Amino acid sequence: SKKDFGPMAKSERRVNETGKLLNDDAQPMISDELTDVQTVEGVTPRAFNMVIPILIMVIMMPVMLATTGWEAALAQKPDASIVRQVFFAIGQGSGSTAVLIAVLTSIISAMVLYGLQGIMKMKEMVDLTLKGISGMMPLALLMMLAFAIGAVCKEMGTGPYIADVAKAWLSPSMVPFIVFLVSCFIAFSTGTSWGTFAIMISIAVPMAREMGADVYITIAAALGGGVFGDHCSPISDTTILSSMASATDHIDHVRTQLPYALTAGAGAALLYLIIGLIG
Repeated sequence: SKKDFGPMAKSERRVNETGKLLNDDAQPMISDELTDVQTVEGVTPRAFNMVIPILIMVIMMPVMLATTGWEAALAQKPDASIVRQVFFAIGQGSGSTAVLIAVLTSIISAMVLYGLQGIMKMKEMVDLTLKGISGMMPLALLMMLAFAIGAVCKEMGTGPYIADVAKAWLSPSMVPFIVFLVSCFIAFSTGTSWGTFAIMISIAVPMAREMGADVYITIAAALGGGVFGDHCSPISDTTILSSMASATDHIDHVRTQLPYALTAGAGAALLYLIIGLIG
């Protein structure tokens, strides 16, 4: 499109002129877990070994949402059609339970496929499963602590307290703008959007209600700020995985994407400010 700017434009020119994909001092971020994977001798790689477990996981998600929410659907929508009951049940279902069972079902189906074809022994499959789980533990711990902070803020009435303190000097029209900026900062600092949602929603919603600000715009600001900060953060799992997947220097990846993200973030902040003033 020839619309690149900043470090990305410089990288594009380097590639076009020299054919070099990386800087001379770049350190490609490739996980050892990816490079150490060896193909089992005598086993022909088959796409369905990957597709079937993923497909099972995708199908099990809505199935388990409907299952866990079915009792609520029967109680609250007894006279509705079966289709409406199913959709209502999905909306009332337990997301955490659905994800857990869907992932476990997918893992078990993969184990069955690999076992039947003799690709791996049971010990190897269990070891790899536990290795994958251990790799997610830091993220799970971070999420648990973030939700704990959110729950504490809710129980302590942090949102109403901040609203009461800020009433004297903060206009309700500024609430979405401020919430967006704070969400950006928290997400950038922690590297997690969902953790930011857990913290900010429990503070921003009561604050918006107490001050008379638009609750829906405030929620949107919290969500948007969380996604923006997570996208820009060099410690975010999505940023790290992007660097790993493209085998590029991690800091180069952060630098090249940052100008575009800041441009979009500045535009969003300005719009939240305008909407708050005219809303």
